[in-house]
Amino acid sequence: MIVDCHTHIWDAPEQLGRARIESRCRVRRGLLGDNGELPDASPDEHLRCSEPVDRSLVFGFKSRHLGAAIPRELLYGYIRKNPEKLIGVAGIDPTNLEEALDEIRESDAEFGMKAITVSPAAQDFHPADSRAMQVFSEAVKLKKPVFIHQGIHFAAPSKMEFARPSHLDEVARDLPQLKLVIAHMGYPWIDECVVLLGKHGNVFADVSSLIHRPWQAYNALLTAYEYGVMDKLLFGSDFPYTPPARAIESLYRINQLVTGTNLPTIPRQFLAAIVERDTLGLLGIAPASGSNGANSNDKVLDEEP
Repeated sequence: MIVDCHTHIWDAPEQLGRARIESRCRVRRGLLGDNGELPDASPDEHLRCSEPVDRSLVFGFKSRHLGAAIPRELLYGYIRKNPEKLIGVAGIDPTNLEEALDEIRESDAEFGMKAITVSPAAQDFHPADSRAMQVFSEAVKLKKPVFIHQGIHFAAPSKMEFARPSHLDEVARDLPQLKLVIAHMGYPWIDECVVLLGKHGNVFADVSSLIHRPWQAYNALLTAYEYGVMDKLLFGSDFPYTPPARAIESLYRINQLVTGTNLPTIPRQFLAAIVERDTLGLLGIAPASGSNGANSNDKVLDEEP
């Protein structure tokens, strides 16, 4: 089974608040058109692009700091229409603690969201802030993994200092049962993230966003391979910025960067394992009953880049 553990949707750029400022830097990276428009992140486009994967985790997003909010109704409505394919990840802002706790409980009891996501950098809080720790404690009670979105690319007001993976060491020590997933392998602090993966059994990382920057992805994956934590890496595409099919292909092609050189390569079986990882089992997420998606899984994996 192929699980894409990191995707986004929205139906209006205004829902990203000041995070829309990121489009300028993404134009320079070649991810957007010359007009600087954000990519199509509509539910229809998401469903079309997610065809190669069996399950897709869809993130919500909310930030008082940036004036951003993806409507819960948009996320929940989309998930309900495609329960066998999609898994909802509720966007929670811990800086309004009472509201955050209510939304976590509602997302569980009323909407069946299987995980939550927070962004310390985009929401202006230290990961070990007392409000965040209460949110994380509630996630433990409800047996929900927490995705830590780096968020440093969203807008100039984002707080880079709150995105450092090393801040999560305190969280993982105090709440060892909490399953944490660090987005983008902690970029730009890859080494800190890799060390955390080796130190804490319930800390994982996804490879989203890195894949469209091949040299950075190669070095990040090589670091994880040499440190012996490749089994802690999860596949994520970062849709709408990278479609899942392109992300999978780019991952399999990563060694082409060093073909004909003396630089080390990453064994293909370790790259395939990221794509085929039992992400839902590792994170304790129970998928909706239905098709096991064998056909789409075979189609992607049988292709030789």
